[in-house]
Amino acid sequence: MKKRMLIPLGIVALSSIGGTFAISSGSAMADTDPTRAAVIMPTSIKATNPPAVAPSGVKNAGNANSTIRHYKNGQLLAYGNSAIIYRAPASNLVSLGAKLYALNCASCHGVKADGVAADGSSAYPELVGLGPATIDFWISSGRMPAADPVQLQAVRKPAKLDAHQSEAIASWINSLEPTTPYLPQVNVKGADLANGNELFALNCAACHTITGGGDALAHGTIAPSLHPVPANQVVEAIRTGPGNMPVFTGNLTDAQVRDITTYVTTTLQNPATTGGANLGGLGPVGEGLIALALGVGILALIAFWIGDRT
Repeated sequence: MKKRMLIPLGIVALSSIGGTFAISSGSAMADTDPTRAAVIMPTSIKATNPPAVAPSGVKNAGNANSTIRHYKNGQLLAYGNSAIIYRAPASNLVSLGAKLYALNCASCHGVKADGVAADGSSAYPELVGLGPATIDFWISSGRMPAADPVQLQAVRKPAKLDAHQSEAIASWINSLEPTTPYLPQVNVKGADLANGNELFALNCAACHTITGGGDALAHGTIAPSLHPVPANQVVEAIRTGPGNMPVFTGNLTDAQVRDITTYVTTTLQNPATTGGANLGGLGPVGEGLIALALGVGILALIAFWIGDRT
């Protein structure tokens, strides 16, 4: 009987080990594997709205045709509404930004931010005209400067530059060709979490999963984990569409983006675990592994015990 019992015990042990490994590593895979992170900036996306002119389109949908617009000497300083204000990077940071850009970015993106590297190649994205929000997202999320500029995807890592330095680089690049989207500031007060949950499920969960843990896409790319991502980066990603992510400008209002952002940075990143352990936040994947490890294993033990008694 002892030898016969080794089989179901082995099933339980192997299932438990595999389940534990999957739960502990699944949610972190998006940010630790150099081949499974956010795709580097595409060369084809350039903002088209000049800051001094309010573009046509739906108001309060991430563009400068908003309820609030502040100009000075013909330059757009800020736009938005009570949900999100988009402000231009501080003009007094241009000089600092030029120096930081030369030290951290010029070797790949070129001294003029035109994508022409020091060796004359043009393999890297042009940064002029992308808008401050795009520049800030890649730097503040730690994806740039990239450790390996020719890898398929840029890895999210602790940011090399702080928020002040990131804004300075965005300010210098924006001075070459002033363009929106600007740097977002989210007003989370009054956000509708229920609406944010619904909008997240409709627009984001298909790639990032309903728990925000991230998931694999095509050709070795992934939708990265949203744990944790600060509010300004959530808005910047929605409005600029980094990598494979679509640009949500024109189809989501600032109020809706505010609801999604607040839901992600509160409920999603701090899930309630009233039922016990959240199993790594992997939803039915973790639950299925536990069911396999315990349910199938225990049933196998019972079946062998009944068989031996018979």
